[in-house]
Amino acid sequence: MSVIEGDAGGPTAGDGAGDPAATEDLLYDVIRRLWPLHRTVVRAVERELADTGLTAGEHALLDALRTEGPRTVPQLARSMGLDRQPVQRWVNHAAELGLVVTAPNPAHRRSSLIRLTAEGTAAIRGIQQFEATELRQRLADLPAEDVRTALHVLDRLGEEFRHLANGSRVQREETDSQGSRDSRGSEGSNGSKGSNGNPEGHDIRPATAPLTHKGRSGE
Repeated sequence: MSVIEGDAGGPTAGDGAGDPAATEDLLYDVIRRLWPLHRTVVRAVERELADTGLTAGEHALLDALRTEGPRTVPQLARSMGLDRQPVQRWVNHAAELGLVVTAPNPAHRRSSLIRLTAEGTAAIRGIQQFEATELRQRLADLPAEDVRTALHVLDRLGEEFRHLANGSRVQREETDSQGSRDSRGSEGSNGSKGSNGNPEGHDIRPATAPLTHKGRSGE
């Protein structure tokens, strides 16, 4: 699917209700807005973090750890949809600031878990409390149902584009087609890798500098 196809002057919301072509045009409009929206959010977060010593990526890292709990670097990279290298750099810097530490991984001794320290938990909580206040003030007119619908649409778009990016949609269709011709299903390989493949140790530097938060609520 090309993100530049379609006529910019095509139907808008409310036009051609129930028309598949109108829905397609609306989906393209959503896709066109994603990249500039992402960049705008990053700039806003960077401005908010100006006095903390954190980057927008490190903010996302701390949020992921607060939401999901301790994770390995590869697990964090997968959940954030990123390569491992930038995530490892963020982990290293967060460790220098005393916000994260490594912990033993019961599932694999050579792949340490990354977890928030008390300072890291307080830091991301304070930042997000400030952000939540801003969101409540600026987006108070958005009904919760609209937000849930937006989440549903974004989740579906993400799922389908992940299939397009890794070719799994084609592979699944080919596998289904083969299965209909051969009920025995002798081929079971789908090319996926186990979660314990390629274990890596992650050496991060100890905390050497405190993190200060100027003008943050919830500190």
